[in-house]
Amino acid sequence: MTQRKPVVLVPACNRMMGDHPFHMAGKKYIDAVRLAGCLPLIVPSSTPGELDELLDLADGVLLTGSQSNVHPSHFDEAVHNPELPLDPTRDAWTLPLIPKAIERGMPLFAICRGFQEANVALGGSLHQAVQEQAGLADHRAPPDQPPEVAYAEQHPVQVLPGGTMEALLGHRQIQVNSLHGQGVKTLAPGLRIEAVAPDGLVEAFTVEAARGFNLCVQWHPEWQAASNPVSMTLLSAFGQACRDYSAQLHEPRHDYKRDPET
Repeated sequence: MTQRKPVVLVPACNRMMGDHPFHMAGKKYIDAVRLAGCLPLIVPSSTPGELDELLDLADGVLLTGSQSNVHPSHFDEAVHNPELPLDPTRDAWTLPLIPKAIERGMPLFAICRGFQEANVALGGSLHQAVQEQAGLADHRAPPDQPPEVAYAEQHPVQVLPGGTMEALLGHRQIQVNSLHGQGVKTLAPGLRIEAVAPDGLVEAFTVEAARGFNLCVQWHPEWQAASNPVSMTLLSAFGQACRDYSAQLHEPRHDYKRDPET
């Protein structure tokens, strides 16, 4: 019998097209889920009462990047630049979704905005404008450039010893792209830094006490992932974790009755 592919929830963003609201997810994230050997399920905005039912359908969660930022009210700040896009509808359900997935031991892979969501959802805060912070570089994409330039490798990150990334990639330096204005200000309690940029900004973390695989990265490994060995290593690990989680959920259970005469 063919083994079912694990289902990965991909939360949608919210956009207005003309006068009508739409739920949207970038194709490159859907492609990345398929490269991981999983079945993507794009989920529109949800309500808190639906979260457990959605997670019951899933074997993993992939949190995408987005043009929008996490609303700073979730870490007790006012909006720094009102011209930048926000998506409070996405915040309202992804932030409570994250701790629920972690509590279940469900695999989680979070990218860029998803990385920032995870930090905020677990009690951390963000720089709203990394480029304005003393000692930190400008991590935004070059302006007015085509995707091939915007998503090109921009700087190295140092993989720290003893963590998930070192186990997957080895303790070494890797090159990553950089397209974000927000970044980790205060790391949430219980998170382990996995990689840092040359200026010290956190580029990857994991939830140290989580039972399941989890990895949150600030860059975009989904971009042209099929031709990037580092991206494929990370996606393959996520996909295997989803398969393991699915197998554990669906493994047959046998109730044996002891023979009273034995």
